[in-house]
Amino acid sequence: MSGPIDWLASGGGPLHGEVLVPGDKSVSHRAIMLAALADGVSRVEGFLEGEDTRATAAAFAGMGVRIDTPSPSQRIVHGVGMNGLSAPRKAIDCGNAGTGMRLLAGLLAGQRFDSVLVGDESLSRRPMRRIIEPLARMGAEIRAEAGDLPPLRIRGGRHLRGMLHTPAIASAQVKSAILLAGLQAEGVTEVREAHPTRDYTERMLQAFGWPIEFGPGWARLAGGHRLAATDIVVPADFSSAAFFLVAASIVPGSDLVLRSVGINPRRTGLLSVLRLMGADIVEAGRRGQG
Repeated sequence: MSGPIDWLASGGGPLHGEVLVPGDKSVSHRAIMLAALADGVSRVEGFLEGEDTRATAAAFAGMGVRIDTPSPSQRIVHGVGMNGLSAPRKAIDCGNAGTGMRLLAGLLAGQRFDSVLVGDESLSRRPMRRIIEPLARMGAEIRAEAGDLPPLRIRGGRHLRGMLHTPAIASAQVKSAILLAGLQAEGVTEVREAHPTRDYTERMLQAFGWPIEFGPGWARLAGGHRLAATDIVVPADFSSAAFFLVAASIVPGSDLVLRSVGINPRRTGLLSVLRLMGADIVEAGRRGQG
């Protein structure tokens, strides 16, 4: 068994050049999910190749969705439509992906078949009450261990009803689970938050053609529509880019370009702080969702 290792880091010169950090994990999860339920074939570029996102892709492959992998950062998803998923032959393993489990719970709550969501030891200790309770109000039947811990056993064939949800604690994952359940619900589903959260799900539903209204702190949609296949370019992950942003800001003489970074309005506090501290940061070539 080796002993402790000492590391000595010495400062270098300014940072120059271009950097492309890995894709955004939150967008990668949602791209697979919505493409799987869309009509037609969607191409996902910039997909984050990681354990969590692979677990989400494997979940849909286990429900009959063909997903091709031309390269680690690409996925071609052959959508089966809103009602085209097949009952999984075994429990769906979400690994350590809390995002995957919470969003899948919303999507599967209105499917016609039973399903079970499991996770690793860490995920199995994370409470799920904040999604179980609002989904139950919509008509879903979800049983958990010790009241609110995974595994989650989801009863299929339930009739979901839209509702207005005003969470006590704002959460993009909870909001997304409710909106995804609302795709299969009768009537209108609306979420209103005291504090706005990231709107990835809303923007991506819009990109896939689902009628949805949303703004800072609220989102509203009606069930009964269809998702249309589309090509998605996953932006580079802002959290991964943050290390380079800070480094280039504090090292004199740096001139660094970070390519294709996702600048969601709910996730850019670091940019504001760095600018207040005197950093010179320019956003160039801003593009919209999808």
